[in-house]
Parts: sequence; structure tokens; C-alpha cells
Amino acid sequence: MEINEQIRQMAMRLRGLREDMDMTVAEVAEKCGVTAQELERYESGESDIPMNFVCNAAAVLGVEPLELFAGDAPNMSSYWLVRKGKGPVIERQKAYKYQALAMGFKHAKASPFIVTVDPKMEEQMHLNSHEGQEFNLVLKGQLLLNIGGKELILNEGDSVYFDSTQPHGMRAMNGEPARFFAIII
Repeated sequence: MEINEQIRQMAMRLRGLREDMDMTVAEVAEKCGVTAQELERYESGESDIPMNFVCNAAAVLGVEPLELFAGDAPNMSSYWLVRKGKGPVIERQKAYKYQALAMGFKHAKASPFIVTVDPKMEEQMHLNSHEGQEFNLVLKGQLLLNIGGKELILNEGDSVYFDSTQPHGMRAMNGEPARFFAIII
């Protein structure tokens, strides 16, 4: 998998914040629920950094996720307006594009995104898990969603709310991109 410059920048900020907090790899890894080897891969910039890990690491390091994503601290506390198609875009992998909808709001209690998944029928589905819960509402296309080994097909207008500690992943269906609204809580 080709890792883009955005991931390398996030990796540098992650490592820098951890070192500034005078925390070891083992300490941060344990608090984030990953192995020390996984954290080292994330900090190296040579591995994709899962969105849920960025949110968990930001909480552990006492910063907002935007500081890891973009190096900026959110400064809005009354409201944060995102015009259609204008929110900060995070591209973790070629197949996933996240438009962040609350990144400029201080101390947001949830992380809402519009996620676009490009079809990649030939690749194995990547499963992810993280603390909390997640809500997904399909806006366009069709998604195959695997939650804890159970496969669900979601069409436009379908939604699912689930325990995100369960391994989960998705794939766009029918060779067409899919877009969904996600809230990670």
C-alpha cells in the first residue's frame, strides 16, 4: 500500500506529541488499545493510521484529533459550519476519503464524517475495531459491511448503529463508489 504525505505528517505529529508528553511507546500503546509494534508502525509513517486510532491517541495525548490530522488546534466553541464539500479531507488509503465535519470545534463529543469508499473488489476487506459506538447512514451507492463476522448489505437510506469494539469493515459494491455519513462516538 502506498502511504501518502498526509499520513507521514500525521505520524510525525503523533511521535512528536508522545515525546513532548514524555510518554513511552508502551504507555501510549496500552492506553490506545494497540500493541507497541502497531504504534511504532504508525509513528514511522510507513503504515496507514486508522481513523479510530487517531481519535483515541488524541484523547490520550490531550489534544483534539485535528491537531494530529492537520497540525492545527480547533478554536470554535459556539458552532462549526461546514459548507457542502468544504470540510477538511483526510485520505488514509486510496480506497477511503473522510470529510471531517467537526474538526474545528473544541472538545467535540462525537466525530462525524462523510466517508467515500472507492470500489476495490479484488482486495481483502480490512477490519478495524475501536472503543465506543458508530452510526453509518448510506447516502449514495451500496456498501457491504462486516460487523463481527456478520455481513450486511446497506443501500441508500439504510443505516446501522453498532458496537465499534466489534471488528468491522466495509467495501463499496457493484464497482461504484459509495458514500456514507458516519458518527464515531
